[in-house]
Amino acid sequence: MSTKTVSNRNDPVIENRDQLIAAMAKGEKPKDRWRIGTEHEKFVYCQKDHHAPSYDEPGGIRDLLMALTEFGWSPIYEGDNVIAMSGPDGTVSLEPAGQLELSGAPLENLHQTCAETGRHLQQVKAIGDKTGKAFLGLGLWPDKTRAELPIMPKGRYDIMLRHMPRVGSMGLDMMLRTCTIQVNLDYSSEADMAHKFRTSLALQPLATALFANSPFLEGKPNGFLSYRSHIWSDTDPARTGMLPFVFEDGFGYERYADYMLDVPMYFVYRDGKYIDAAGHSFRDFLKGELSVLPGEKPTASDWEDHMSTAFPEVRLKSFLEMRGADGGPWSRICALPAFWVGLLYDQGALDAAWDEVKHWTMEEREALRAAVPKMGLDAPIGGGGKLRDIAGRIVEIASAGLTARNRLNSGGDNESGFIDPLREVVASGKTPAEILLDKYHGEWGGDISRVYAEMSF
Repeated sequence: MSTKTVSNRNDPVIENRDQLIAAMAKGEKPKDRWRIGTEHEKFVYCQKDHHAPSYDEPGGIRDLLMALTEFGWSPIYEGDNVIAMSGPDGTVSLEPAGQLELSGAPLENLHQTCAETGRHLQQVKAIGDKTGKAFLGLGLWPDKTRAELPIMPKGRYDIMLRHMPRVGSMGLDMMLRTCTIQVNLDYSSEADMAHKFRTSLALQPLATALFANSPFLEGKPNGFLSYRSHIWSDTDPARTGMLPFVFEDGFGYERYADYMLDVPMYFVYRDGKYIDAAGHSFRDFLKGELSVLPGEKPTASDWEDHMSTAFPEVRLKSFLEMRGADGGPWSRICALPAFWVGLLYDQGALDAAWDEVKHWTMEEREALRAAVPKMGLDAPIGGGGKLRDIAGRIVEIASAGLTARNRLNSGGDNESGFIDPLREVVASGKTPAEILLDKYHGEWGGDISRVYAEMSF
């Protein structure tokens, strides 16, 4: 989730609808300036007893962040608390229960992306070895109750933690017990954005299945392959889901702005503090009628903050965010951006991918989204058959898109090798979650603690 560092009081006040649309239109870039921004989260645990460290305990989350200064990272504060670190590889920040996130820098190719991720994991592993901490690459805490997890001292999270139980049964689980891999990608025009949005939204359930990696809850199988994805089904219906309007004729920036205006607010950020506006209307804010800031109208930064509080399967800001994948190990952190770059950054691949899914009805898309968390690649698709029937074709379209991009490393290799972990899923027919379940029921003998050795970085 976003990390705020300034109040932006001097931003221009929003006076008209064009300024709402401008927040998305400013993301338009020619193809030679398209970049790849990869984000991934991981769980932090103490090697000695597997507990999730608190912020303040000796060697805990605060100390872990500050130890990154030895690698050139600089602290970002909220009040007296260090809440993130800034450096040449982007930002290291905290999710609500201390999950550590790298929001990587915008990079030109996947070779750079995977190198960036590798540097980061080497750094945190070095710090973890000194402090007795380690990092777990899963989509869900496998053995922790909510009560066993700490809360990080960030004002935004205080507001969300209070609000989530009012609007869904699993919002606290989303905040405290999940990890994801995401990639942020560019577009050249409104039409290009709409084409990429539709294609990636229709295929997001396939990404969820290919990266499904959260089959355990509180020490035992939970009946799902991606419980993380299931959690989003009852987190907050006003700001989640498959966004049917994206598939309607005429979809563009204005329609997405209308959607965002209907998403209830969480907060307003002023003078380094978060003001609780949970449940209030941004439309009222535009009229100067927000009760928590009477008479004040929003700035451009307020709108950008608000756009970060919607959590659909694909999110639009000044770029498109792919949000369907569980957290996982290094190879999958590289594979997730490879999958979407291959599909969306080559026109031939984008058109071919859309051709695979354009005939699905909205009801079929919704049914696929609902079935995938439990059924994975066996989920039914529009027109008959199962998701696994198209998975291989889509993965190979992505690979062809990467080959066509022809971004080479120093050894002359293109980016298509980063797709290999997904080829393995397709070839075996088993998602990462199913492989873990086989081990749990087999060689682990039902001992969930074995997952730490199996899935740690």
